[in-house]
Amino acid sequence: MIAIIDDDETMRIGLRFLVSSLGYGTCVFGSAADFLQSPQARCASCVISDIRMPGMSGIQLQAHLRSAGCKIPFIFMTAVPDDNVRQQAFKDGAICFLNKPLDEQALIACLEEAVEAGEPL
Repeated sequence: MIAIIDDDETMRIGLRFLVSSLGYGTCVFGSAADFLQSPQARCASCVISDIRMPGMSGIQLQAHLRSAGCKIPFIFMTAVPDDNVRQQAFKDGAICFLNKPLDEQALIACLEEAVEAGEPL
């Protein structure tokens, strides 16, 4: 199960379609809080998350899960690249950090790597 977290509904729909077409199950969330409160989150093998979202950011979500001992792989995406945020994401164990608009082939490669490394919640 791949968790897709983005406050942009169009992005969530597009990613769900792409990830599903690769044969993965998906669950989509409009916020990090929605993800954390969902029972579906317990079976996620990878998180694809936007960086900037209202409330908890993708980086904050990753840090929250890491502090709880969860090593689920993260693939981050952003429309506003920031080298400091990118460095923090990788420091905390992110698999990939992609700029929007997404390169589908790069996302697919990241997803394959993340699923291999995956550790469900």
